[in-house]
Amino acid sequence: MAEALDFKKAYKDLYLPKTEPAEIMVPAMSFIMVDGQGNPNTEGGAYQQAVELLYALAYTIKMSPKSKNEPAGYYDYVVPPLEGLWWLADPKDFDFSKKDKFCWTAMIRQPEFVTEDVFRWACAEAKKKKPHLDTTQARLQAFQEGRCVQAMHIGTYATEDATLKKIEAYILAHGLVNDINAILPDGMTRRHHEIYLGDPRKTAPDKLKTVLRHPVRQA
Repeated sequence: MAEALDFKKAYKDLYLPKTEPAEIMVPAMSFIMVDGQGNPNTEGGAYQQAVELLYALAYTIKMSPKSKNEPAGYYDYVVPPLEGLWWLADPKDFDFSKKDKFCWTAMIRQPEFVTEDVFRWACAEAKKKKPHLDTTQARLQAFQEGRCVQAMHIGTYATEDATLKKIEAYILAHGLVNDINAILPDGMTRRHHEIYLGDPRKTAPDKLKTVLRHPVRQA
């Protein structure tokens, strides 16, 4: 039996960068995405509902062969990590301490065989098992992030600023410009991007690993 594909191991450049910043060209990938606003720490809030929805859909697709509805081209894989795009509604506002003002897109990468038909099937199946989920909030979206600078942050989310300062210093030193808020050709907006590699419920706060990524362009 073939080993399940683990995206983190197969694409270490995307998921396991060094703690020192480096440039990367991020290719096109497919994600299930849910947009929302508000404090991600609010118990039972919009963000936590979005994460529940994402995992319900992601695991429905992964387990689809057991439902006798195996998609064409299916292969076994490890469900990729949760990711997030983050911003504030006012682009001139840089006070990220006001979490109630957060805007976000929560998302999980999908294998290439996940088509719109597969996604719609997963929504219907997830709704049967968890009727409280609003599957209309989710979408299957291609995202080609392009040229970025990223680094691994180790520690609590509250201490990310130290790693972000290193990223911004790298951008400046290499003749690049932070391209956050630029619009991509497909209509997606370039955002501050985080990839969560540790479960905060099971991992000591000072050992949490988060990939921090900023889009850039040549100065």
